[in-house]
Amino acid sequence: MILDTLFRKRRLRAPAGQVYGALVAQARDPWFYRRLGVPDTVEGRFEMVALHCFLVLNRLKMAHRDGQPLAQQLGQAVFDMMFADMDRNLREMGIGDLGIAKRVKALIKGLYGRIKAYEEGLAGPDGLLAEALDRNVFAGAARDGAAPALAVYLRDSVACLREIPLEAIIGGRLAFAPPAAAPGEADP
Repeated sequence: MILDTLFRKRRLRAPAGQVYGALVAQARDPWFYRRLGVPDTVEGRFEMVALHCFLVLNRLKMAHRDGQPLAQQLGQAVFDMMFADMDRNLREMGIGDLGIAKRVKALIKGLYGRIKAYEEGLAGPDGLLAEALDRNVFAGAARDGAAPALAVYLRDSVACLREIPLEAIIGGRLAFAPPAAAPGEADP
């Protein structure tokens, strides 16, 4: 049993790396920073990685509910990879060993809070998701229309990811929604 778990984790390391790499690449799309005004800071970049991690974990959670147990294991592997990356980035920024554990713990707690808020926003009335995004991504200071535009992107990305088979996701193939028009402009 223990060896089976160990081999499964090793087998999922490469796919989790591909999935994590794809979500980070999407989180770095300049559209979020230039057009929507997501702060191009360490915090703003964390918010976009957290949002895209939420999207992937949400999709994997649906696959698990649909009877695909490997989805939960892949989700855990992606989560572990994300926080190993956060740990590495904090170290590169010069945070000492004593501060790393505390900061990573706070980031994990923050991700869980965002997951809860985004799930509630997706299930709740119009405007709830935009409020959660404004509060988290924009620290309550979103440009006019930016949080609703990001909410449209998030909802559309949930739909795009829902169409991708688990096998494709395991292969690192993700598809997020194309960016919507930013406030005050025509579709890109």
